[in-house]
Amino acid sequence: MTFISGIILFLVGVAIGGGLIWFLRQKEIDAAQSSRDQLKVEFGDLSKQALDQNLETFLKLAENKFGELVKSSDGQLNQKKELIDQSLIEMKKKLEGLDKSTNELKGQVASSQKGIGNLAETTTKLQRVLSSSQARGQWGERMVEDILNFMGLVEGINFEKQAQAGEGRPDFTFKLPDSKCINMDVKFPLTHYENYLSTDNENEQAAEKKAFLADVRNHVKAIEKRTYIDPEGGTVDYVLMFIPNESIYAFLNQEDRELIDFSLSRKVLLCSPITLYAVLSLIRQSVSNFSMEQKAGEMQKLVGVFKEQWEKFIDKLDGLGKTLGTVSSHYEELTGTRRRALEKPMDKIEELQLGQGDEPKELNE
Repeated sequence: MTFISGIILFLVGVAIGGGLIWFLRQKEIDAAQSSRDQLKVEFGDLSKQALDQNLETFLKLAENKFGELVKSSDGQLNQKKELIDQSLIEMKKKLEGLDKSTNELKGQVASSQKGIGNLAETTTKLQRVLSSSQARGQWGERMVEDILNFMGLVEGINFEKQAQAGEGRPDFTFKLPDSKCINMDVKFPLTHYENYLSTDNENEQAAEKKAFLADVRNHVKAIEKRTYIDPEGGTVDYVLMFIPNESIYAFLNQEDRELIDFSLSRKVLLCSPITLYAVLSLIRQSVSNFSMEQKAGEMQKLVGVFKEQWEKFIDKLDGLGKTLGTVSSHYEELTGTRRRALEKPMDKIEELQLGQGDEPKELNE
């Protein structure tokens, strides 16, 4: 019984101790829970206070930043407004200039249209003028005269116009050195070339081109038969044939590549305006060189005469120098010894007149 009672008491003690421990533990848990709740409340108050302060600070900072952004945006907007205003002003000026240029262009277009009308009228008149061979010859003569005037060549000195030469009548005769000359014909067949340009039909163009090339060759043959080349009469072995347009000259070289050789074989030299300018420049240079050669011969003769006279002058000058040396020697003797010999008796005469001398001395001392 005693053992069982002890066990029971032990169990009761354990139960009471366990209950006491649980109660104390529960008290601690309740106290800890109360502390946590209090801590949450205090932390919530602190968090709310900190959040309120941070929010106020953020709002102030945001307000400042927004103010700065507004000021910056206002400045940028003003700059952009100024740029836009300046661009508008420049655009307005450009539009005004464009309007002025448009008006000027309208005036130029009107002038061009008027000029085109005048050109068409002139072309029509020119076609009428060139319809006859005589008119074409006069037109060619006028072009040659313009070239001659540009080069400064003078009629009667450098060339003769329509000078008679045997049975033929060349339009121009150019003077060469040593009393030589070269003749030129300016009448050129243009009828079929004008027809070639005025038609759009290929067959007609081919026929007119063929006829034009044949006319040119026939004209070369006709010039060959004339008396433009007369070596006994003072001409050179060639005659010039003037082609009054560079495009026609190029057309002939392109369409008839043997024309130049054909002409040269008949001693006819084809000349466009530029070619004629080159030929005349060469002629003028040769005349100038020949004149210089003639003057050089005359200058050599004059130099020989001058040398002969110079030698005579030197001889006379040397003789004069010798004569002047003799005269100088006589002069020194007269102004020296002879003068002193004459001055002595004169001095003595003066002394006698004044009663200063005793007796005259020898005068030839």
